[in-house]
Amino acid sequence: MLQNKKHIFFDLDHTIWDFDRNAEETLNELYHTYDLKALGLHSCSDFILTYTENNHKLWTDYHLGKITKDFLRAERFSKTFVQLGISPDVVPHQFEEDYVNISPTKTNLFDGATDVLTYLKEKYTLHIISNGFKETTLTKMELSNLNPYFENVIISEDVGVNKPNPRIFEYALERAKAKKEESIMIGDSIEADIYGALNFGMEAIFFNPLAKEKPEDVKKEITHLKDLVNLF
Repeated sequence: MLQNKKHIFFDLDHTIWDFDRNAEETLNELYHTYDLKALGLHSCSDFILTYTENNHKLWTDYHLGKITKDFLRAERFSKTFVQLGISPDVVPHQFEEDYVNISPTKTNLFDGATDVLTYLKEKYTLHIISNGFKETTLTKMELSNLNPYFENVIISEDVGVNKPNPRIFEYALERAKAKKEESIMIGDSIEADIYGALNFGMEAIFFNPLAKEKPEDVKKEITHLKDLVNLF
């Protein structure tokens, strides 16, 4: 099935770098740093859950070009605080900035990531295509020791369009000196990674660790990164 592949393009957040786990660690720290309990947020877990839901929805809109980077960053915490009954007047102004500074320094990867990347690098040329913000993406790659595995790191802010826009896949192939038929995309976002690649004419594998319902037209799926060893 995948014998003709030479280039593997990975998403970063939610695929290799464990975004939710790293966010949870950061928010737990900031919950105590800012003493959010004193503001009326009596449950750190409720705060994290509400933020995660809001952040995922906003990132989906960002992938599709419906909102800007600035709107996403301004909205995700302000909306969370308001939903949890906290007046905007008492929301810590530095909270978003501190989150953006701390979260990318976390280094939790999905289970098996390093072993799988080591295995794949011996047989294929690996690349990243990320819709993540440039400064945070570069920090995550460096501090998580991911740079040695990847030939190219394609960041949507540099290209000027986000996945699923076909232009970013075209740009990535040009950078990699790769052809569609010898390339494959692996990512967690059906909209950005999977449909983005498929509509461009490139095969894709849906990384689905939470076993979410898969659309019928998405044929290739894994629930653990180690599953890639059996495919490749």
